[in-house]
Amino acid sequence: MIFKYLRAFCAGVVLCLILNPVWAQPHRTLTVNDFLGAPRPNGRGVIAYTNCTIDFKYQATRNDGYYQLRFNVRMFMNNYKSWIDRSRITSADQLAEILKHEQGHYTIAYLEQQEVLRAVERTRFTANYNAEAMGIFNRIDAKYKQLNQDYDEDTQHMVNRQQQHSWDIYFAKRLQFMPQENASL
Repeated sequence: MIFKYLRAFCAGVVLCLILNPVWAQPHRTLTVNDFLGAPRPNGRGVIAYTNCTIDFKYQATRNDGYYQLRFNVRMFMNNYKSWIDRSRITSADQLAEILKHEQGHYTIAYLEQQEVLRAVERTRFTANYNAEAMGIFNRIDAKYKQLNQDYDEDTQHMVNRQQQHSWDIYFAKRLQFMPQENASL
């Protein structure tokens, strides 16, 4: 009897995974506890570093002359590669500014993940799906790598407070008007 319920439960879980092929974690606010890595010596004046990875996987099935791809696109903050040089922090206000700047880098990675999810969900793939999927990912990844560079250059790694404020507003607007997570497109 228990085996029968367990099998029904497992079938339900598998069905949910099939019907919901992509997953996105919610955007969150970083804390000092997210930075567990060792600071880099002689980091060219950089007091903190945020390292995120976009994990991009898919499975393909043929369907009426085209290929349906089920994606799993996840974004991770690599806590042990991300660091804050706490020895150079002199006040709680300075720490808050540093965390706000690093939040921007995390938000850029999150926005990239969300754009990849939206792009692949609305794409119809051919037999060349490997190249097509990687092309989408590489195009979007290059866009967000440039955005990360622009962010650090414009804010001078948070030193330019006026530019930092402009970027903070930009991120807030992008997050506010982002399509709902896991929404079908």
